[in-house]
Amino acid sequence: MFSRSIALLGEKSMTLLQSKRVILFGIGGVGSWCAETLIRTGLIHLTIVDGDDVQPSNINRQLPATQTTLGMPKVEALKKRLLEINPEAKIEAVHAMYEGQMDDAQRMAKGTIYDFSKYDYVIDAIDSVADKTDLILYATRTRGVKIFCSMGAALRFDPTQVTTGELMDIKGDALAKAVRARMKQMNRKPSRKVRCVYSTEQAQRCETRGSLMQVTAVFGCTLAALVIEDIRKNRP
Repeated sequence: MFSRSIALLGEKSMTLLQSKRVILFGIGGVGSWCAETLIRTGLIHLTIVDGDDVQPSNINRQLPATQTTLGMPKVEALKKRLLEINPEAKIEAVHAMYEGQMDDAQRMAKGTIYDFSKYDYVIDAIDSVADKTDLILYATRTRGVKIFCSMGAALRFDPTQVTTGELMDIKGDALAKAVRARMKQMNRKPSRKVRCVYSTEQAQRCETRGSLMQVTAVFGCTLAALVIEDIRKNRP
């Protein structure tokens, strides 16, 4: 099943990929495509966290959204699809939103999903500025885990302008700017650099936050690529 992945990545990288544990927050227009890319490439251990149910407005860009999944928790719809791709994958579906602004004792009381030391990678694909900020600050001070984040994918047309950069260096992205402003207000900074996916395209004006799959899916695939490339480059 993974012969084409192995052909390019090599046996050592594939073995390492299959041993890694990833937790992904937000499985909408960005996160859902990130999850599928990881599983199709060969990742086995994936926890997906999202509190939303599938809505008609999700169908234009979100992988688990179809006419038959309307009303279902997104995590359950996506888990079903991922297991159809690889029945041996270990998918934990958590139907909940990330809860920021908790102290460490509260996080530990919440159980596994807040004990980031159990994971190798944290992937942030959530929209809330407050929760995204908290997630970045918390993950970067958890020893041994790496975090990759998505910035704003809405209001854009051109997938060729999707790129990556360090959070503190990103220009022209309103979400990155808002996260940095909140950190400044809190007088806190990430404990280490944070690699993000963002677009250099100027956001369009729109009465609602319009989004297109041609951009959001590229964001998601790029997030997955950051994980895969980090594993490939750091193999023994």
